Amino acid sequence: MAGLGSALTEQGLRGLRDRVKEAIWRASRAGRRVVASYSFEIDPALDVAACVFSSRRAEDRFFVWEQPDRDDFAIGALGSAWTIDSTAGRDRFTAASASAVEAMRDGVFDDRAPVGAGPIWVGGFAFAPSGGTGYQWTSLPPTLLTLPALSLVRSGGTALATVNVVCRPSDDPGAVTERMASRISALRADPMPVIDPDPLGGFEIASALPPEAFVRAVGEASRRVREGELRKVVLAREVTVAASRPFKPAAVFDGLRGGYPSCYCYCVGTPEVAFVGASPELLARRVGAGVSTVALAGSTRRSADPAVDDHLGERLLHSDKDLTEHRSVVRTIERSLGPHSVWVTAAEEPSLVKVANIQHLGTPIRAQLTEPRSAIELVGALHPTSAVGGEPWDLAREVIRALEHLDRGWYAGPVGWMDATEDGEFCVALRCALLEGRTAHCYAGAGVVGDSDPEAELAETEVKLQAVLPALTGM
Repeated sequence: MAGLGSALTEQGLRGLRDRVKEAIWRASRAGRRVVASYSFEIDPALDVAACVFSSRRAEDRFFVWEQPDRDDFAIGALGSAWTIDSTAGRDRFTAASASAVEAMRDGVFDDRAPVGAGPIWVGGFAFAPSGGTGYQWTSLPPTLLTLPALSLVRSGGTALATVNVVCRPSDDPGAVTERMASRISALRADPMPVIDPDPLGGFEIASALPPEAFVRAVGEASRRVREGELRKVVLAREVTVAASRPFKPAAVFDGLRGGYPSCYCYCVGTPEVAFVGASPELLARRVGAGVSTVALAGSTRRSADPAVDDHLGERLLHSDKDLTEHRSVVRTIERSLGPHSVWVTAAEEPSLVKVANIQHLGTPIRAQLTEPRSAIELVGALHPTSAVGGEPWDLAREVIRALEHLDRGWYAGPVGWMDATEDGEFCVALRCALLEGRTAHCYAGAGVVGDSDPEAELAETEVKLQAVLPALTGM
């Protein structure tokens, strides 16, 4: 597809220039940087992900978020107008939210942009307050939220592009406008690359730790639950995939969105790495005073035989072990939302959430906020749910440290977006891989309760890893 610069008309250029001039004037009066944002319509047939992957520059941070089955919803982001990446510790969500609000102060933008349009913050958070400690996580700190230089949103039959620029008192409005228009004109949407199975070089797949170590850890964690030390804990493992040539984030993302259209398909990219996945688990969605989330815990495999598949689902719905694990997640979410809500309501019974290779127990949960609280603050109130951590969390955290021997980095952390009204949505970063040149780090976990079978939990992680491994190897 050719460049998209023609989408910004002469009238659009004048509108962008007027926004920039106003922001520079406000910056002069306030003595601080001020954001100018301008949105315009683009072709609704645009493949947002293809545009991001084919238009990104080597120095760009980039972001893609899609849920194809949800009215073809997609967000894409390129570059960085403003970055929040210095917040760590247990209050990092509150600090990041405050920084995002402060950055928007005095900003010049549309007050009532459609969902995902206008200035938005994209990115996520590491699982642990201090972030990943391994070298592979260096460019994905404990907090990384970006106000992109350019973002794209598509939903249903409409699509919009938004240009964001940080204006200073000394800026020249003509030069700033020309620079942003040049960025728009360079946008492309080349076809997504295909996954190359690389039959000559092949792939080497290996567990970071021997599978037997995970089995022993599950056995020990289950014993601690039976003895009453805690009620549930989630243990994860890492598998690496080594290739003869660098992985293509675009091809991996395209494989995931094609295979898991009901999931939250995401890619958080830096010049060094790409963190990509397809998560079935919504952590928080805020629309005004309304909050939505889903308790997702308890899993089994799928079958190509419909009768067998239905049998597996029915067995999951009546599994004491899985129902115990699932109720723990519902309970912790309700407890986390309670202090901030007029009411919290959950479905009376879990239902089956089926994706390509696995099915889960899922319970939708909704709440009404007592007072304004941003999407990012809600994420901080909910993370980590016992679906990825444990119950009670203070005790589960110590068990994970003692038994897991894994640097989770951003695995099981929140990934998503928030707009200028503080609405947004974040998923739990599951079914994921960190692409680092020719190496992919893949992660999967399993919830452990008193009657967990260690070998069965290992098998569950293998099923979950199969969500991403075919997108890496083409096999």
